[in-house]
Amino acid sequence: MKRGAGFSPEPPLRISTPFSEETARALRAGQRVLLSGPAWSCRDAAHKLMVELLAAGDRLPFDLAGQVIYYAGPTPARPGKPVGSLGPTTSSRMDPYVELLLALGLRGMIGKGERSPEVRKLLQDYGAAYLAAAGGAGALLAGCVRSAEVVAWPELGAEAVRRLELVDFPAIVACDSVGGDLYAQAQESWRRKGPPQSS
Repeated sequence: MKRGAGFSPEPPLRISTPFSEETARALRAGQRVLLSGPAWSCRDAAHKLMVELLAAGDRLPFDLAGQVIYYAGPTPARPGKPVGSLGPTTSSRMDPYVELLLALGLRGMIGKGERSPEVRKLLQDYGAAYLAAAGGAGALLAGCVRSAEVVAWPELGAEAVRRLELVDFPAIVACDSVGGDLYAQAQESWRRKGPPQSS
């Protein structure tokens, strides 16, 4: 077993999406969750188009109130499968767009890597959470997708916005609405004790 920092020993919490501000504010950094319900796959190009639409005074082609965005773009699906490999992309590239989407009611984001201090503060202001998915496990994560439907900008290919139906999608709360930051906790633990060791 490996020693780690900030990971909850409790069984994963099952959460249905979309979820309320109350649910988002109850999550804590280090908590393991299993998500079931809709989520929207959305990467850099789609975020840019969303901002352009809103700046022009138009509405988005999907409602973000209470929703979760997954920073991912699937590879082509094999026959009989809804998506191909669906691993998370680096979340920090989406940091400039976060406040605008939280203002529309977005409650959760899934990706990989740290978020900026500004984004962590916005999670507290708006009552939302940032979840981390396992990088390099895209094929396994794709197995938690029951269906996928392109809902906007099909011309973007893998980066088109898709409505995913998740079933027990595993993630870890990385940044919560009370200032908890799993990455910062891990760095502090490693600073004090050294990296996790096998026992």
